[in-house]
Amino acid sequence: MTPLATEVLGRLARVYGGARDPERSPAMAAYMRDKFPFLGIQSPVQRRLAREVLDGLPRPTEDDLRDVAEGCWALPEREYQYFACDLLRRYARVCSAGFLETARFLVVTKPWWDTVDALAAHLVGPLVSAHPALVSTMDEWVAGEDLWLVRTAILHQLRYKERTDAARLFRYCTRQAGHPDFFVRKAIGWALREYGKTDSVAVRAYVAGHRLAPLSTREALKNL
Repeated sequence: MTPLATEVLGRLARVYGGARDPERSPAMAAYMRDKFPFLGIQSPVQRRLAREVLDGLPRPTEDDLRDVAEGCWALPEREYQYFACDLLRRYARVCSAGFLETARFLVVTKPWWDTVDALAAHLVGPLVSAHPALVSTMDEWVAGEDLWLVRTAILHQLRYKERTDAARLFRYCTRQAGHPDFFVRKAIGWALREYGKTDSVAVRAYVAGHRLAPLSTREALKNL
C-alpha cells in the first residue's frame, strides 16, 4: 500500500470511527435492505468529515486511488465505500485505462445500486470517455451475465449529454430489454430519460419502435 493511502485510511478510520452514531445506523442499514452495516453518519456529515480526512494531503496518484478504494471496500461499514466513490469521482481524470479493472472489482464486490451507480456515472463513464478503446469492454459487460456490470454499461454514458453515442445507448437498451431483473430494467429507463434531456425526439422514437419492459418505458418517458 502506498504511503499516502496508508495515511488516508488511518485518518479515515479515526475520523469516521469517532463519528459513529449507533442510534442512526439501524435505520440506514434497513434502507439498504440490511445488506451492509453502517456507522450511522448522515451524508452532510460524511462530506464534512471527508474534507477533514483529506485536509493538507497531496493530490493522489492512480496507485494511491486504487489502494484507498480497495482498502475502503475491505472495511465493513458502507460509509467507507461512499468515501471511496466520492474520492474516485473527484480524481477520475488521474486514472489510466488500466484502472477499469479496479472499477470492475469495485462494481462486482459488495454490489448494490448506491455504489454501482456512482461508479458507473462518475468513474467508468469518465474512463471510457478519456480512453475510447474501453468501449469494447462496455460491449462485453452489457452482453455478460453479471447484472451489475450490465447496469454499469448501460449507465456509463449517463452524464455525457450531447457527447452520448446514441446508437450505442440504444443498442445496449435493446440488448437487455428483456432482462428479468428490476435493476437492469430501471437502468434502461433511467439512461433513456437522461438522454431525453438532450434529444427527446430520438428517445421518443426509440421507445415507440422497440418493445421495452413497462418499467423501462415509464422511466424513459417520465419527463418527456
